[in-house]
Amino acid sequence: MATALNAAVSLTSSKSSFLPATSSAIAPERVRFGKGAFYYKSNNVVTSRRVVSVRAEVTTDTPPVKKVEKESKKNEEGVITNKYRPKEPYTGKVLLNTKITADDAPGETWHMVFSHQGEIPYREGQSVGVIADGIDKNGKPNKVRLYSIASSALGDLGNSETVSLCVKRLVYTNDAGEVVKGVCSNFLCDLKPGSDVKLTGPVGKEMLMPKDPNATVIMLATGTGIAPFRSFLWKMFFEKHDDYKFNGLAWLFLGVPTTSSLLYTEEFDKMKAKAPENFRVDYAISREETNDKGEKMYIQTRMAQYAPELWELLKKDNTFVYMCGLKGMEKGIDDIMVSLAANDGIDWFDYKKQLKKAEQWNVEVY
Repeated sequence: MATALNAAVSLTSSKSSFLPATSSAIAPERVRFGKGAFYYKSNNVVTSRRVVSVRAEVTTDTPPVKKVEKESKKNEEGVITNKYRPKEPYTGKVLLNTKITADDAPGETWHMVFSHQGEIPYREGQSVGVIADGIDKNGKPNKVRLYSIASSALGDLGNSETVSLCVKRLVYTNDAGEVVKGVCSNFLCDLKPGSDVKLTGPVGKEMLMPKDPNATVIMLATGTGIAPFRSFLWKMFFEKHDDYKFNGLAWLFLGVPTTSSLLYTEEFDKMKAKAPENFRVDYAISREETNDKGEKMYIQTRMAQYAPELWELLKKDNTFVYMCGLKGMEKGIDDIMVSLAANDGIDWFDYKKQLKKAEQWNVEVY
């Protein structure tokens, strides 16, 4: 804080025009500070039979207080959101659309690649919106549906001009015995190369990757929830970047109902062979596997086999957990961690709040 001190001196009587030169300092503790200008008035001082009244004015020049913004641990700098909105979407082209589950899998999952000519500059962990052609039952255009992006920012072709999705075709029978087809998922899975597709976004910051290349990244996925983690892992292990080289641990847990439902296993095998010290993958196949107690092997069941190791990792400030998939999965993981945390005298739910605040616990479920 800069201060200016101005002193006004008045003489109350005069038989001589001479006043001996004197100097004095106003004791700081005698100056009272408030808002605006500050005033200090001394007692009268008698010098050479003259009464000297001293009034000091102290003003301050205080710079405005700048709000200190918390620096994100994630790769947030320069992230673009909502460049394209539902009223003015971007029209991309379908380059590839292929089924990636086996014929005997319970449901179809498709991998699709759309061209965006560099117009949708997304980051790993973001989502895009899709507007299916046609109108809804009320005669209005179909609403936008969000899908997690399954490709790195460079895209599957490595030229930053494509975006990939991993989509399960939604078909089910309702209580009336009627077969119901999800509008957007079926629209996407039926697309042919060369078709147009209306895209919005990109959106989201919750699932962005950590900036720290030495971080431990634990990824928990069910089914098509694998999408953002494929984008992470491509950047970590399949690409070269001048400003990023992953040296930490990437640990993926993927839960599916059957072996025929597993996704991108060939890619993960290549990553494991390429960086065995930096990549771990564990599958949980619920309809084919059980644990020692005979319980179905859901993702939380598989994680329970590594619970002490996972808990030790979660106590480190450079461990980041990402969860994507079915909403019920988080409760199963809470059930594992409650007792482990309690062994250390820690309330798990309070600790999870701290992790969320520190951007180390990130969830995108549906």
